[in-house]
Amino acid sequence: MYFMGTHTPKLDDKGRLILPAKFRERLAEGLVVTQGQEKCLDVWPADVFMAEAARAESRGMTSRMGRDYARMLFARAEQGTPDKQGRIGLSQPLRDYASLERDVVVVGAMDRVEIWEPSRWREYCASAEEKFAALDEERLTGPPA
Repeated sequence: MYFMGTHTPKLDDKGRLILPAKFRERLAEGLVVTQGQEKCLDVWPADVFMAEAARAESRGMTSRMGRDYARMLFARAEQGTPDKQGRIGLSQPLRDYASLERDVVVVGAMDRVEIWEPSRWREYCASAEEKFAALDEERLTGPPA
């Protein structure tokens, strides 16, 4: 199952987020929240995070890029499970990293969920939509064989 769609829930006073209903089943067995690459948060199903961790490990620790990626992926990673109401807690350090206050944007991003501060999401979309419109098949898959 891929995560799809854009949702606009709010964080409660304790920093908890109610996950969109259609995301809950896939995340019910466990999840990992960590910092994303564009100052958003990534919410991974636990099994997908473990596969990503294995991929990071395969890059090796002798490569600076591999070490940097592993550090950022794991440094603020937090495991959890949604509660009975479908809520997950977001720690203060993670909220600070992504500049999250009350309003958030939750985006399905194929194998993970992303949590964005709304103005950052709008800025990202404005930039990415032009690039998306300019994509062509050759750039996505490479030249024909």
